[in-house]
Amino acid sequence: MTVDVLFTAAVVWLVVLMFVCGGLLIYGPRPGTRIVALDTLVLVLVALLVLYAAAEGRTFFLDAALMLSLLGFVATVAAARYYGDGGPFG
Repeated sequence: MTVDVLFTAAVVWLVVLMFVCGGLLIYGPRPGTRIVALDTLVLVLVALLVLYAAAEGRTFFLDAALMLSLLGFVATVAAARYYGDGGPFG
């Protein structure tokens, strides 16, 4: 197998995972499920950015992946605190 085939397979798999996480984000039964789906969706987007940066050889996409992962972490912590304590100031 060549590297191009592996990159293509990884991108296809990550796009499928994006649709699954998007469905869980929209139709999730509980807020906890939606929080985990959003966190996983951000993780998949970061993985796609890293793969694209590796394929193109540009570091800009790695910077974007780093910023997206930091923003996703803060959003996950904020959402978990909001739903766990019953409000933002709980």
